[in-house]
Formats: sequence, structure tokens, C-alpha cells
Amino acid sequence: MVEYWYNLETGAVEEGMVSPGYDRAGPFATREEAARAPEIIKERSRAWAAEEAAEDSWGKRSGSADR
Repeated sequence: MVEYWYNLETGAVEEGMVSPGYDRAGPFATREEAARAPEIIKERSRAWAAEEAAEDSWGKRSGSADR
């Protein structure tokens, strides 16, 4: 199965692991998905931040002061 990677340095989509690991994002199933990597990364970062915020506030009552 072919995997596609997004090169963070050049912005190019690569077929297979062409660039060093620190320059790549992926793998992605399609070339089109890899081309959307910056957008996908932002979406996932926002989702993870929201999850962490929810976990941080778990068990806290609204309106109660932290002690």
C-alpha cells in the first residue's frame, strides 16, 4: 500500500518516506489528504487542546473556587 507524506520544509507531497522524519507529517492514505496536511494538523491540534481543557476541568464544579 502506498503512503503519502507532507514535507513540512518544502510543502511538497511525497510518495513514501523520502524526507527525514523530522521534516515529514503523515502518513496519509491519499495524495489529496497529504496536500491538506497543514489544515488537518491545525484541526487535530484544536481538538486535542479542547480535550485537554475538558480533562483539566474534570471534577470541578462551575462557580466553585479552587482551593
